[in-house]
Amino acid sequence: MHRFPKLSNPFILAPMAGVNDAAFRLLCKDYGASLVYSEMVSADSIVRSNKAALHLLESCKQEKPVSVQIFGHDADTLAKAARYIEKDHDFDMIDINLGCPATKIMNNDAGASLLKNPEKIAEIVSKVCSAVDLPVSVKMRIGIDARHINALEIARIAEDNGADAIAVHARTANQGYGGKSDWSWIKKVKESVNIPVIGNGDIAGPESALKMIKETGCDYVMIGRSAMGNPYIFRQCNNFLDNGRYETEDRKISFFRYLEYSKRFTIRFQAIKQSANYFSKGIVGGARIREKIAHCRDIEELKALF
Repeated sequence: MHRFPKLSNPFILAPMAGVNDAAFRLLCKDYGASLVYSEMVSADSIVRSNKAALHLLESCKQEKPVSVQIFGHDADTLAKAARYIEKDHDFDMIDINLGCPATKIMNNDAGASLLKNPEKIAEIVSKVCSAVDLPVSVKMRIGIDARHINALEIARIAEDNGADAIAVHARTANQGYGGKSDWSWIKKVKESVNIPVIGNGDIAGPESALKMIKETGCDYVMIGRSAMGNPYIFRQCNNFLDNGRYETEDRKISFFRYLEYSKRFTIRFQAIKQSANYFSKGIVGGARIREKIAHCRDIEELKALF
């Protein structure tokens, strides 16, 4: 029996390194995200009780359901990290990263690099699923490059070894975040497995979110970069789905809410300033604000600047 939770709507916050702190996830949940993901956390660092890694596991009940994404190469280490998360933290799901294209991740045979080794993926998914009672998903790219697209093989391997859902970023690893995502592969994966499929890639707004569902048949849509600085996009998507129209919100309002939430968590001020850069894009005077953000010394100065 597949254990993926029943979600309130189709719109999910993608895991994003350096973005998805607990305050941002909670804000996205307020605006209507049905499921939120942590930023990716190293399984090796978790089992070594690395302080910075454990800090990334901070969460709160108000953001539930919430998934944690882990990455690594060794199946036993990933399974051990998953057991630790299930025992000592309050996450609802565990996601295995098979899609990060960052060089430092791929050089360690993790992230999207694992797509070159289907047997290793089978071992990882099997051991992680066997180690925990929580639902387990995988987030993958469609292949290493255009000549080596193996999305269908990897999707079937994930399902056969116990995965409860598959998120498909419809780009290759070599594309990074450039070029155009090929949604046809999301449709092909959906037609080849019997577990929920989450589509990801090139969601610019409510129109493209609903277009992805219509064109691919995916069960859910994962929104990443378009939510950076604009978590209100989840409310827009839900309104557009329900009644065919949506409104915008001043990003400053969202940012002030983010700052209030940040006080509840142990978020480094440098990380808060990086989030301020994201929120400043698309508002009047944003370029001038970004020039001054680096010189802010505390939250009150950031608030005054905005």
